Amino acid sequence: MDLGIKGKTALVIASSQGLGKAVATELAKEGANVMLTSRNEEALQEAKAEIEEVAIGRVSFYVCDITKPDEIKQLVKETQEKFGTIQILLNNAGGPLSGNFDDFGDEDWQNAFELNLLSYIRVIREVLPDLRKEGGRIANIASISVKKPISNLILSNTFRNGIVGLSKTLAEELAPDNILVNVIAPGTIETGRIQKLNEDRAEKQNKSLEQIKEETINNIPLGRMGTPEEFAKAVAFILSDANSYITGTTLLIDGGMAKVISS
Repeated sequence: MDLGIKGKTALVIASSQGLGKAVATELAKEGANVMLTSRNEEALQEAKAEIEEVAIGRVSFYVCDITKPDEIKQLVKETQEKFGTIQILLNNAGGPLSGNFDDFGDEDWQNAFELNLLSYIRVIREVLPDLRKEGGRIANIASISVKKPISNLILSNTFRNGIVGLSKTLAEELAPDNILVNVIAPGTIETGRIQKLNEDRAEKQNKSLEQIKEETINNIPLGRMGTPEEFAKAVAFILSDANSYITGTTLLIDGGMAKVISS
């Protein structure tokens, strides 16, 4: 299938590793010109080199802390100067701290808000003038927790649902501009983030890491964790011209896990 994104400009947030990097790779393979960003310049350099080995489109990067408004503005400016008008935006951010309600004070809540919700709002605000020119696509990565809260992840559970509210509202507001806005809700995809969460669970529950992994997989009907590559293929479609009628929805990429944890 031709996704219709060859030559288009894609800004992919938090893309030096994990899910963001996987999506950036898939978009570049389909011919989009991709701007990578994160706070880690060394990781960005490595990601750029890896993606360029398989890319049809061009790849660049800009170091940015997405909790800082001025750096977001500069990121968008650099993307426009490098590749032109932005037509594709993937919002993404590292997960907040794991823990329960009593573990966190105001500063923790504020930090999670700024990283996992306000950053999305700020990036969208800066990119919207470009998207309104010819239409475009926005995908906001959240979590399977938008369907059912996950134990020991109260910060994530709270702000991921804020992403859903934001996205559904924007999907309606921006539809006349032919801007499609969707939420992507990954389940257990094998990334460094999942490894860290499993390690935290193992320590709190006094279990081995293998026990935790087995319990997780037992809740996935497909019987395995997802791969970043298969996650990225679905997201690339949502962000492409091949998706012309899906907006305001939450796409679960979870191997059927949500049905299990919701029952």
